[in-house]
Amino acid sequence: MSQNQRGALYMSASMAGFAVEDVLVKAAAREMPLAQVLLVIGLAGMLIFAAMAARRGEAVLPAAFLSRAMLVRSAFEVTGRLFYGLAITLTALSTTSALLQATPLVVVAGAALIFGEKVGPTRWLAVLLGFAGVLVILRPGADFSPLSLLAVVGFLGFAGRDLATRAAPRGMSNRQLGALGFAMLALAGAILMAVEADAVVPGLRGLALLAGGTLFAVLGYHGLTFAMRTGEVSAVTPFRYTRLVFAMVLAMALFGERPDLATWIGAAMVVGSGVVALRRG
Repeated sequence: MSQNQRGALYMSASMAGFAVEDVLVKAAAREMPLAQVLLVIGLAGMLIFAAMAARRGEAVLPAAFLSRAMLVRSAFEVTGRLFYGLAITLTALSTTSALLQATPLVVVAGAALIFGEKVGPTRWLAVLLGFAGVLVILRPGADFSPLSLLAVVGFLGFAGRDLATRAAPRGMSNRQLGALGFAMLALAGAILMAVEADAVVPGLRGLALLAGGTLFAVLGYHGLTFAMRTGEVSAVTPFRYTRLVFAMVLAMALFGERPDLATWIGAAMVVGSGVVALRRG
């Protein structure tokens, strides 16, 4: 197996992990308030990554966390985590997952506009086609649902996080970034807790869903880390879109969702344009 093939396998496994995490979060939110789900998974994941960092002799709370770039990154992370959590809970998982795939397109556009990175005509055309696909999924007009904007704010938050990461101080390990990322998930849960119903004592099913959500979130993050360090980025990154395949299958099998034609067409436009934009980059 070549390095690119191995990297693609890690990336696909990572996306499968994140798709399963979404399913477990959506199911857990039926057992208890979403705020509680985000808070518990965030704290558990943060402790796991903090322990891993400490075991490697790394600072659990490095001073770099307080740098301007990291504070901006954290603000975007909280926004993405909060609104994406609301989206997968209140709307169809298949639609939310399709909209999430626009994140790399926003990153490409933002890298050009903010950091001055060179983006050729083909990549700009791909970005515009992807944004058109987002509009197809959203269906502005009579069939438009305001709740679908939750996913839009969510993927904009994730794109801002990825862009801010480029300006973050060098030398921070993935374990430290993982601890920070899950801490922001916990913060998103705490913010939502202030306006949502009080926490409840989960039963065995609820505890199992929380444990599973944490496990697959951590595994997904680890798989992503290994993928980005294996093979060529241009060959490995497009396999991020396998998340949509896993999410669609799980949503149809477990929640009985049946994406309509507009969702399929829009998703194909977003994924196709994303693959072109990433590979051209």
